[in-house]
Amino acid sequence: MSTILRAMALVGLISAALIGCSSATKDIYVGAERESEYLPLLIGQRVALVVNQTSRVGEQHLVDYLLEQGVEVVKVLAPEHGFRGDVGAGETINDALDPRTGLPILSIYGKTKKPSAEMLADVDTIIFDIQDVGTRFYTYISTMHYVMEAAAEQGVKMLVLDRPNPNGAYVDGPVLDLDFQSFVGMHEIPLLHGMTVGELAQMIKGEGWINAADNLELTVIPVADYQRSQPYKLPVAPSPNLPNVQAIQLYPSLCLFEATAVSIGRGTEFPFQVMGHDEVHLGEFKFTPRSMPNSAPLPKLEGRTAYGKDLRESDLEGLDLGLLIAAYRKFDAAGVTFFTAPDFMDKLSGTDKLRQAIVAGQSEVEIRATWQADLAAFKARRQPYLLYP
Repeated sequence: MSTILRAMALVGLISAALIGCSSATKDIYVGAERESEYLPLLIGQRVALVVNQTSRVGEQHLVDYLLEQGVEVVKVLAPEHGFRGDVGAGETINDALDPRTGLPILSIYGKTKKPSAEMLADVDTIIFDIQDVGTRFYTYISTMHYVMEAAAEQGVKMLVLDRPNPNGAYVDGPVLDLDFQSFVGMHEIPLLHGMTVGELAQMIKGEGWINAADNLELTVIPVADYQRSQPYKLPVAPSPNLPNVQAIQLYPSLCLFEATAVSIGRGTEFPFQVMGHDEVHLGEFKFTPRSMPNSAPLPKLEGRTAYGKDLRESDLEGLDLGLLIAAYRKFDAAGVTFFTAPDFMDKLSGTDKLRQAIVAGQSEVEIRATWQADLAAFKARRQPYLLYP
């Protein structure tokens, strides 16, 4: 389709673009559902998309929707878990062609995390539309960081279609010490930051956390009628091991166990909803992790019976350190190594002080007291970038 015809198609469809599909929470409209706000920005633009299975306009994938509207989508940049969200955690994403649309899918998870100049040579605008869960170590915000930096360096516009933060009511945990910066923690924000990806994008640019930040032309399409503390049930699972509301709610607390000997249910039907170990019994509930190709190809404690806790009915929210501290003490008393990957623990925590405090026997109250001043400073620092009450 020529640029002129494409522009005509866009102009003709904008008025009819409000499809009336509300998000999972009544009266909330995510950025992708506010078509009249962003379709005019795409007229005459060659567009690359950073999307996954959560990138929906109602029941339709954003890629398919934009193509229907005559937008010149030239490629998809695939993050962790892939374009369709069916690749296991940490697995390399390979370049491919989308069988449905024929679009090239270029990996930005694996060897290439930052789009190259060559990848963006035929791109005018990058759209980022991925559901986040509000924790610093959930890697989609790290992907957004690198995409923003590449866009700034290559003179490409950046459009973020915002979505609610299901853990948006919480600001908690240690603020990242840059000595522990990694792909699971890139920014000087707490473990639970209480911001949406749109707000974070504005902060990343405003604080100069990327190269050439001043050069970046950034537009955020906010969520309509959203307040950060209101509950939000995600209509699509954000990744293979976060299948439901309970897993997302427990994720901030249980993810720290990834650096320990304890299984948190990868390789079961209830990942991030249980915890246990085969040798050090943490409770009476039993489960056995199995290899699950699309979500847990090599799960911790594969084929072994773990004894622990079933948290599927738990009311834990935010960041709970009690489970972690209690498990460490049981392992320590049994003479079994708990922190099997201490360096990874420090990267997840954003500091080595949390691990050291647990080993030193400090209580949860004592540990929490150490990061309150940093949290207050962060809340003041983020204020200019907030979009929602």
